[in-house]
Amino acid sequence: MLPGISVVIPLYNKGPYIARALNSVLAQTVRDFEVIVVDDGSTDDGAETVRGFEDPRIRLIRQENRGVSAARNEGIEAARAELVAFLDADDEWMPRHLEALLRLQDKFPRAGAYGTAYLLKENDSTIRVPPFSTDIPPEPWEGLLSNYYRDAIRGTPPISSSIVAVPKRILDEMAGFDTGAWYGEDVDLWGRIALKYPIAFTWDGMGIYHKEAENRACNKKEPIREHIFVIFARNALQAGEVPPELKGDLLEYVASRQIQIACRNLEAGRPDLARVNLKRCKTRHLWKSKYLALFRAHVPSGIYPVLSNWRSKVKGISARKPGAKTQKGGAPK
Repeated sequence: MLPGISVVIPLYNKGPYIARALNSVLAQTVRDFEVIVVDDGSTDDGAETVRGFEDPRIRLIRQENRGVSAARNEGIEAARAELVAFLDADDEWMPRHLEALLRLQDKFPRAGAYGTAYLLKENDSTIRVPPFSTDIPPEPWEGLLSNYYRDAIRGTPPISSSIVAVPKRILDEMAGFDTGAWYGEDVDLWGRIALKYPIAFTWDGMGIYHKEAENRACNKKEPIREHIFVIFARNALQAGEVPPELKGDLLEYVASRQIQIACRNLEAGRPDLARVNLKRCKTRHLWKSKYLALFRAHVPSGIYPVLSNWRSKVKGISARKPGAKTQKGGAPK
């Protein structure tokens, strides 16, 4: 018999975390699942840890190092269920996660993707709910997002690579994850899906996103010429494939990705690339973020941290001045 849902976990040098991820899957209230771990040429003991789990629902596939997109695509190809859930090897789920995703699929069968809210764990003592868009109704709401692009701009993106499930037919339609990019490949797929299908969301069954984990791809300080989704969106707009009601929010979402890549290029020591990203950026609502990044791209690299530190000190001195306005509880504004 086919499983009710397939879980795909890409694995690359995440030996210290993979057992935690697998244990969170095995602790699910839903029991009818399969787990496909794709080891992408790891050089640590992660694959051996997976082999140590004797649960027959867990399969290990090993391949030469080809990147996270190729690993996820390999897992999709091997998946037997009609719904495929994704979990990164250094993250974990709350026990009702798969139950919540399957309930969303049952309630909204025409959705292109299903996601839950999630918690951010930044260190051993800090775990919090990120600031999702206020356009998303508060918990315990679940339903179809009114506009994925707008929600992703106005708050923490409502879809993440560790809390989403996608019907296999839609993954096939989208040709899976783009293997040509090492950064933003997951954001690219969610954005492509959202252009054609509604996205379902629930506050139930959260995942836990571990920002404190080591060897995370998003921590790499390497230059990026252009966000992969920006390229897709530009082509879709030129081809007339964007519905009129989505065009304005899609353009702002594209601008947000351009600003993000510009900031990453600044961190990678490439202000020249950042200036190119920002020159192409057209925005009506994110102009403050754009011009702050543009300012940083034009000042010498050592000056901006000094100015930022000076500004923080000035704000701190102002807050301590006698007669400074206070909020409830007496804390300085």
